[in-house]
Amino acid sequence: MSSTTLEHVTSTDGTAIAFERLGDGPPVVLVCGGSVDRMSNAGLAAALAADFTVFNYDRRGRGDSGDTLPYAIEREIQDIDAVVAAADGSAGIYGSSSGAALALKAAARPGAGIRRLAMWEPPFFVDENGRPPTDHVEQYDRMIAEGRRADAVEYFMSTIVGLPAEFVAFAKTQPFWAQQEAIAHTLAYDGRIMGDYSLPLDLAAALTVPAIVVVGGASFGPIIEAGKVLAEAIPGGQVRVLDGQEHNVDPAALAPVLREFFAG
Repeated sequence: MSSTTLEHVTSTDGTAIAFERLGDGPPVVLVCGGSVDRMSNAGLAAALAADFTVFNYDRRGRGDSGDTLPYAIEREIQDIDAVVAAADGSAGIYGSSSGAALALKAAARPGAGIRRLAMWEPPFFVDENGRPPTDHVEQYDRMIAEGRRADAVEYFMSTIVGLPAEFVAFAKTQPFWAQQEAIAHTLAYDGRIMGDYSLPLDLAAALTVPAIVVVGGASFGPIIEAGKVLAEAIPGGQVRVLDGQEHNVDPAALAPVLREFFAG
C-alpha cells in the first residue's frame, strides 16, 4: 500500500494549498469538482498510485487549504501551478466535473508545465436552453453574504444539478450535509469557472497538449453530448465512454483509462 503524506505549498497570493502525495512514478495532479474537497478523489488517487506519483490537492477554500479574497479564477490556476511546481514543474492533470473546466483553463496556457490533460464529464451544455440560470453566481453570492449556506447548497443541488426534491430533503438529514454547508462559499467559485456553461470551443481549439474527455454511458445525456463535442474541438482530442457509469464514477472503472492515457 502506498504511503500518503499531507504537504503544503504556497500559491502566488500567499494562500497555503494542501495536497497529499502518494505513489511513485510520473506525476499526476488531481483537481476535484464542485461541492467537494480532495477526498472525492481519494479512491482514484489510490488506484493510480501504483503507477504514478499522485498529487491530490484541496482547492482553495476547502479541506486543509487556505483561502484569500477576493476570489479570482486566475488565483485557482496559480494554485495548480504551485502544485505542479511541487511535482518538479511538469505533470499530467486530471479534472472532475467543474474541476475539469478549471484544468482545461490551466492547461491551455503556453508553457504551463502540464503535459497531458484528462477531463471527467465537464458540465458544459451544447443547448443553451438546458443551461443553469444566468444569475447563478449572483444567487450564490447573495445567499452566502446573508449567511444562508444551507440555501446555497440546496440551490446547487436542485436548480444547478437538477436533483429531485426528495433527494435534497434526504441529503439534509445526512452527516455529509454539514460538510456541504462548510464549503458552500466555493459554489460561487465553480460558478465563475463555468460561466454560462457554454462550451469553450476556442479554448479547446488552442490546446497544444494531448487531451482526453471521459464520460459515463449511463450519465446525463447533455453532458455526454457536450463531452463529445468538446473532444472534437481539441486538436487530436480523444473521447472515451465508460459503459454503465454515471457522474459519480467508480474509480475502478476510470483508473485504467487514465493509466493508459497518462502513460502515453
